[in-house]
Amino acid sequence: MSLRDRDLISIQEARELTARAAAAQKKFSLFSQEQVDAIVEACAKAAAENAEALARSAVEETGFGNVPDKIVKNMLAAVNVPRAIRGLRTVGILREDREKGIVEVASPVGVVAAVIPSTNPTSTAIYKTLISIKARNAIVLSPHPAAIQCICQAATLLDRAALAAGAPEGLIQCMKNTTLEGTRELMRQRDVGVILATGGTGLVRAAYGSGKPAYGVGPGNVPAFIERTADVRKAVADILAGKTFDYGTICSSEQAMVAEESVRERALEECRAQGAYFLSPEEIEKVGRLVFLPGTHTPNTNIVGRPAVTIAEMAGIKVPPATRVLIARLEPEQVGREFPLSAEKLSPILAFYAVPNFSTGVLLCRRLLEFGGLGHTCAIHSQNRAAILEFGQAMPAFRVVVNSASVHGSIGYSTNLFPAMTLGCGAPGGNITSDNIGPQHLMNVKRIAWESRGVEHRTISFDQRMMGSSSPMAISAVQRKEDMPVNPEVAPVTTKALSGSKPEAKKVVEVVALSLASSVDRAAIARIVETVLAAQGIVRGSGTSKIASASPALPAAKEIRNPSSIAAEIANRVFGSAAKTGAVTASAVPPAAGDAGAAQTPAPIAVVAKPESAVKPAVEISPFVSENDVRRAMTRSEKIFIGPKTILTPSARDLGLEHEVFVETQAGSLR
Repeated sequence: MSLRDRDLISIQEARELTARAAAAQKKFSLFSQEQVDAIVEACAKAAAENAEALARSAVEETGFGNVPDKIVKNMLAAVNVPRAIRGLRTVGILREDREKGIVEVASPVGVVAAVIPSTNPTSTAIYKTLISIKARNAIVLSPHPAAIQCICQAATLLDRAALAAGAPEGLIQCMKNTTLEGTRELMRQRDVGVILATGGTGLVRAAYGSGKPAYGVGPGNVPAFIERTADVRKAVADILAGKTFDYGTICSSEQAMVAEESVRERALEECRAQGAYFLSPEEIEKVGRLVFLPGTHTPNTNIVGRPAVTIAEMAGIKVPPATRVLIARLEPEQVGREFPLSAEKLSPILAFYAVPNFSTGVLLCRRLLEFGGLGHTCAIHSQNRAAILEFGQAMPAFRVVVNSASVHGSIGYSTNLFPAMTLGCGAPGGNITSDNIGPQHLMNVKRIAWESRGVEHRTISFDQRMMGSSSPMAISAVQRKEDMPVNPEVAPVTTKALSGSKPEAKKVVEVVALSLASSVDRAAIARIVETVLAAQGIVRGSGTSKIASASPALPAAKEIRNPSSIAAEIANRVFGSAAKTGAVTASAVPPAAGDAGAAQTPAPIAVVAKPESAVKPAVEISPFVSENDVRRAMTRSEKIFIGPKTILTPSARDLGLEHEVFVETQAGSLR
């Protein structure tokens, strides 16, 4: 059975072309940067060589605009866009920040659904195709029904050039049976990654309602302000050049000229000299009824992109043959739907306002944008930098063109803005971005990130976490603690040292003591002992603390702290102070493997309690600092002295540095 319904045909075509493009994109995603760039350059060259032919086809099919200006727009897309994206990385690693430990990698979005308008058909098709394939995407174009032939012609040229450069077949597709239902089906396809929607408000809203990410554009109602310091002749020339460019088909063309009173007469004189025709009040009414048909709020397609003389004839007005633009003089308060010529007109028709001063001009330009161009574009002509900046900051527009035609400046022809035919209007205009859309908007960026700050592993057991290790040896020791032989001299010391302390602390010290006293792995135990003793500044074999030996005020009896008491102190600092205990009895520590004379009997380590009258050293360096220690010091308005071997928990380090609790000694650095 053959399909006869145009909507069904269009829907079926959308599905088939999307599937074909998706298959091609999977292959294309594996291409190198050099291969991608070669395909982009081949397509751009083909478009530039056929810029005039495509311009003529567009004018003949749509009746909008004129051939010379359409050639300029085609060349902007075929020459300026490739120049702007040349050298832009869209494959592999984009950026690497070694200091932060982050690597950014490009990732294509898949298939781009590109809706192409009839006002700028071939230039938009070229532009969207180039930025899509630059980002390693496939593209399916959905032409406006009034411009199917010229848009498909442009797509065919680009596709052939891409295939010749090595692109997979199906990378560039164009619908030949376009209906609104077919376009909606295209935008809803699973393989479509993003939508580039250029067209009327209804179509853009349909794109946003498709459930897919979409870049749309809002309407433009561009005011051009002539400030008192402006070069009036150049300002008027720029405004008329923008207004008449392709007969006003670009939405960023000027819609209203706003002049300060001090330069009003000069501006009017220049307008007349440069081909403007001023409409009488009666003619304003006639043109207003023609531009917006009764009950509508969008420009009449019969006048869109037509010459000023043609529009005047359609309205029954006789104007000189050389007329370039029709100007309606309005009062500052005449803004809104009851004044049709204060809105976007997409034709060489311009409103003219005179304001008494700069501040009034700013307010009027804001009103014009709020009426129908929020987020889009505005222009100012001035030699006063302060006035330019004040104007720019006050405007609810994301492209503020200075001393140039607004249309040429906004699309990146006369400015250094990114050359584009899709101009985002940001949140005020109902768009996701305020940028000129480029390849960077058509790819995702994945980030590979290394750890920069330690994480408390609360997902592992409490005992393992407090031991500060998740190594197989430590885990094994905890798991087998019930079966491990314990040195009988260690357990009493541990119990006595933690008399009255919290259950969690007791459990921690039991585990630490277990690891010190068990006979699981003598070499591993020796390393643990040496690590703990080194943290206390105890020289191996001497039985003397470096800190203690350096202080002449210490008592003669050398105090050597048992590892079990060290574990108890660490637990107490983490969980709160333990109850005061008396003198700690001696305990035995298994010797390190390989120590001379230590293989048979472990040497006892004497631990003597400090006399109450003992003189403390001038500075007591903390061996271990927890978050509780820092908070206790903050409550008491005390400082904590730390040295090169002080162990800090991450939370203690962050909190202590933030509140300047630490005092570093011996040129120590925080770890």
